[in-house]
Amino acid sequence: MKMIIRWFPGGDDSVTLEQIRQIPGVSGICAMLSDIPVGEVWPLERLQALRAQVNAAGLSLEVIESVNIHEDIKKGLASRDRYIANYIKTLENLGKVGVKCLCYNFMPVMDWIRSNLAYELEDGSYAMHYDHEEVLKLNPSLIAKEMLGGSKGYTLPGWEPDRLAKMSADIEFYQAMTTDQYWQNLKYFLDAVIPYAEQYDIKLAIHPDDPPFNIFGLPKVISNAENIRRFLSLNDSKYNGLTLCTGSLGASLENDIAAIVREFTAMGRVHFAHIRNVKHSQEKVFVESAHLSECGDLDMYQIVKAFHENGFDGYIRPDHGRMIWGEQARPGYGLYDRAIGANYLLGLWEAIEKGSK
Repeated sequence: MKMIIRWFPGGDDSVTLEQIRQIPGVSGICAMLSDIPVGEVWPLERLQALRAQVNAAGLSLEVIESVNIHEDIKKGLASRDRYIANYIKTLENLGKVGVKCLCYNFMPVMDWIRSNLAYELEDGSYAMHYDHEEVLKLNPSLIAKEMLGGSKGYTLPGWEPDRLAKMSADIEFYQAMTTDQYWQNLKYFLDAVIPYAEQYDIKLAIHPDDPPFNIFGLPKVISNAENIRRFLSLNDSKYNGLTLCTGSLGASLENDIAAIVREFTAMGRVHFAHIRNVKHSQEKVFVESAHLSECGDLDMYQIVKAFHENGFDGYIRPDHGRMIWGEQARPGYGLYDRAIGANYLLGLWEAIEKGSK
C-alpha cells in the first residue's frame, strides 16, 4: 500500500508540500483543482504543472480526489451527456500525467455535511461534529452559511458556489425522484465512463455518502454493505471500485466496518482507503475523533488488519484530523493531527505485516 496525504494547490492550503515530505512513510499526495467549475474539463497543462510541482517536492501524484459530478448527471437530465463527455476528457488528461486512481462521489446536492466545523473536545482540540437534529433545523441557506462560515477562508470540496445557489430547488427536485431512478442515473454514468477509465488505466473509486443516512429526503446509495454490493453489480469492471472511508461508513452504528473492509477488499474492488475514527454520543450524533482506537468507536487495529489480510495494495490516507496545538487550517485538514494519524496507521500496518511472517 502507499500512504498519501490530501493537499490543495494554488495557495488553498495552510500545509505545504515541504511539510508533507517530512512526514515519515508518506510518499505522495492526492489533490484537486478546486477552481475548475464542476462539469468543466480539467486542462492538461494545469495538471502537468501540478504534477511537476508535486514531483519537485519529492512526492508522487497518482491519486486525484474530487473531480465532482455535475448535478445534471445525477438528475438524469438531457444535458448530462455534455458533462459526461467533459468528464471523459478529464480522465484522458489525468491519464496523461500518470494518475492511477480517481476518488469521486455521487452524493446529491451536498457532498457532506456537519453541524459544527470546530467543536471543542475535552482535551482542548477541535474537530468536526455532526448532530442530526441540529442539521434538520437548518434551511438550505443557513446550511451554506454555517458551512462556509467555518471554512477559515479555504474552499470546501462539494460546497461550490454555483451548487449552493440552487440548493433549495435541487433538494425539491430529488424529493420527487425515486431511489431506483437515482440508481439508474448512476449506472448510466458508470457505463459511459468506465470503458475510458479502463483505456486510460485509472481506477474509479466512489466515496460513501457522508453521513450515510437520510437527510432532507435525498437519495443515499453508498451507505452500507448491501448498497455497496448493488453499486458494484452495476458495472463488473475492476475499474469500478470504492474509496472505503471508515469515518463516513462508521457514522452509522449499523455498519460493521471491519467486515465491510474484508468483503470488498477481498474482491479487489477497494482502490483507495480513507481511514479515520468517529465517536458517537447518540445514534446520529458524532464527532470526528483522533485516529487511535481508544479515542472513538472503531477498532482501527481490526480495520487495518482486514485491509492487510485481504491483499489491499492501493492508497491509504489518514482522513480528517483534529485541530491541535493551536493550528489554524481548513477544517479537517491541518498538518499535525493528520501526520500523527498517518504514522499511527503505518505503525499498525508494519506490526501486522511483521506479525504475519
